[in-house]
Amino acid sequence: MIESSVVPQYADHKAGRGPEPIYDSARRPLPFWEELVEAWRYRDMVVQLVARDMKVRYKRSVLGVAWTMLNPLMMMVVLTLVFSHLFRVTLPHYPIYVLSAMVLWNFFAQSTTAAMSQLVWGGALLTRIYVPRTIFALSAVGTGLVNLLLSLVPLAAIMLATGVPLRPALAWLPILILLTAMFALGVGLLLSALAVSFPDVVDMYQIVLSAWYFLTPLLYPKTILPEAYHWWFNLNPMYHLVEAFRAPIYAGWPAGPHTLMAATAASCVALILGWVVFTARADEIVYRL
Repeated sequence: MIESSVVPQYADHKAGRGPEPIYDSARRPLPFWEELVEAWRYRDMVVQLVARDMKVRYKRSVLGVAWTMLNPLMMMVVLTLVFSHLFRVTLPHYPIYVLSAMVLWNFFAQSTTAAMSQLVWGGALLTRIYVPRTIFALSAVGTGLVNLLLSLVPLAAIMLATGVPLRPALAWLPILILLTAMFALGVGLLLSALAVSFPDVVDMYQIVLSAWYFLTPLLYPKTILPEAYHWWFNLNPMYHLVEAFRAPIYAGWPAGPHTLMAATAASCVALILGWVVFTARADEIVYRL
């Protein structure tokens, strides 16, 4: 229904006596900013979705939340048995070296995969009620953050059990977790924008993740590769994030300024790029689901 105040303006415009009327839809802010404001307004819903994901995941699990802490421990035991003899000379406290990287990698991999899956398979909600389109990626990263924090408990226990002290440099961890969350959200939004049009992206990403996993020094030190291949690490954002996260835990001091700056730059660029690309296509998402 057109408001009465608009009708005379429209008549004057048709008669050539006035400016073209302006409707509410013409005053929409930029998609980047509009989605950011709406995501903040719906922040309580993000919390509810995170709580739902946690309940659904552990509802029928015998171990419950304890599984989140046992899973990285079991992986660490397997990987330590396989690789410890290869790197025990150059890497003392190898279990801490592996586990400190694995908990961060699992957070990134699970969050980005869940961001795509929840939008593609759970996006029916968007066709029924209005919610910000970014809410699925935000809840996926939020769920991943809860799991990551739970995983830090067995990591701290193993550090004490193996003689690795808890040093003041651990105060850097919240900042590094935040940077990784920003990077995961940006990548998750970029992938979600593609997955809406091409659902096969969800399966293809698993192949990319597998290759990315082995190309990032999670299980091995960077020094085992010839220097001719070290250029790849500079281009790999997860290398900088993992090294920055692992340094306070394994080495006991903050990562170097180059690593911190590279991790910060990768996180900011990924988040801004992912948010801009995803929100630019936000209005198309409902019609493609």
